[in-house]
Amino acid sequence: MITISSLLFFIGAAVLLILVPGPDLIFAVTQGLTSGKKAGVMTAIGLSLGNVIHTLAAALGLSLILKTSAFAFTLFKILAAGYLLYLAYMSFKHRKDPIEWKQGKNQSGFQLLLKGFMMNVLNPKVALFFLTFLPQFVNYSYGSEALQLILLGVIFLVLSGLIFGLLAYFAGAFSEQLLSKPSFGIWSQTAGSAIFAALGIKLLFTKM
Repeated sequence: MITISSLLFFIGAAVLLILVPGPDLIFAVTQGLTSGKKAGVMTAIGLSLGNVIHTLAAALGLSLILKTSAFAFTLFKILAAGYLLYLAYMSFKHRKDPIEWKQGKNQSGFQLLLKGFMMNVLNPKVALFFLTFLPQFVNYSYGSEALQLILLGVIFLVLSGLIFGLLAYFAGAFSEQLLSKPSFGIWSQTAGSAIFAALGIKLLFTKM
């Protein structure tokens, strides 16, 4: 099964990547700011539940790749690593870009949950991220790759839900001031860039 060291590394990397300002995080926090704590939490739950779809897709996709051939797995590694290195480059390139806040209208809790869910599910970048991020922490010598991916996906879902929910809940003046500070944006984007680059390089050396 997944080793303790790999699991701890996964949790640490997941937490840092979840904290990097992106559409999902900003959407959850701004809903908390503009529509209240409940709205922010419901949005965070919806965004996190969307990860269920991406986890299942990643598990099915990796299983098909592994059953195809070693060549397909190698090709997957190269393409996935290239995508992660691209994300690293883009994060570093835009590290100084200001974070834009978009005001939202008041909606019911269910509407916000559904909106967050659909926003996450229909984002192709999230799908690609799951397909490239989760497989790196799978122990291929153990087998049951799909089950391991589902376990990792559930952990990521819980972490993202907790972090998004807490930030959305406490999305008062403190969160707004924090995310509007240039130094915070630069630090978080640079950290995200380093993590993406490390994961991309690690993936290149992953064996089937």
